[in-house]
Amino acid sequence: MRQRRAYAAIREAHEETGYPIELACKLLHAARSAYHKWASGKLSQRAAENERLAEKLEKLHAESPDKGYRRLNDDLRHDCGIHVNDKRVLRICRVKDIRSTIKYGSRSCTRHAKNPQYLAENLLDRKFYAEKPNEKWLTDVTEFKWYEGNEIHKLYLSAILDLCDRRIVSYALSERNDNPLVFKTFDKAVQANPDAHPLFHSDRGFQYTNRTFHHKKPSIGPCVSGAAAARQRVPVHQPRLSPQACAGGHDAEYVPRGALH
Repeated sequence: MRQRRAYAAIREAHEETGYPIELACKLLHAARSAYHKWASGKLSQRAAENERLAEKLEKLHAESPDKGYRRLNDDLRHDCGIHVNDKRVLRICRVKDIRSTIKYGSRSCTRHAKNPQYLAENLLDRKFYAEKPNEKWLTDVTEFKWYEGNEIHKLYLSAILDLCDRRIVSYALSERNDNPLVFKTFDKAVQANPDAHPLFHSDRGFQYTNRTFHHKKPSIGPCVSGAAAARQRVPVHQPRLSPQACAGGHDAEYVPRGALH
């Protein structure tokens, strides 16, 4: 299946211009015996299975264009009763140019301020551990995307994490990645931990470098840290959202990993 385009080009060149098959196979790194077998229309059992899988995958992809090869393979198992290796599905998807409509770039949705009003020194310095609760807090905003038909929806989760036990100190959800989302998260953390004075670490996104947020920070003490970019990778389970979260927006419930099946 991988060489089918090459075989088609060889046959076209031979039939239209009389180009020698042997030379064409050599130029395209194709075995002559394999080409002649393909040209005869007699597919091997494996090749025939791949063709049938390709038809199934194209149909599943047309129904759910946002799914990548792993999720398409899940559908093959659950909906069609077909059990094949992920790598085999990936090879077929590449040949058929089947790919998710969602493009994954940087996982961060941080937008850096053009003219930051306050920049803090990076006091954390990649020391992602703490000996006691409320010693070091990390915060960031995560973007979630999903499709309803061809319409894309987004939801933003702002969370503050305690580096000691990886607990979520506070969180907030919004359909907008803006200042009120971050301010609400911070205010909830302070209200729930009035005696806490942690090192508070964030990236230098626009929400964390403006004047309003700077005036909020004294409520937890002078220890504030900022990284030049959101490159830190902390070993913490990524939060998952319940269906109510996607539908309910601001009042959605945070559901830890493992709680949904």
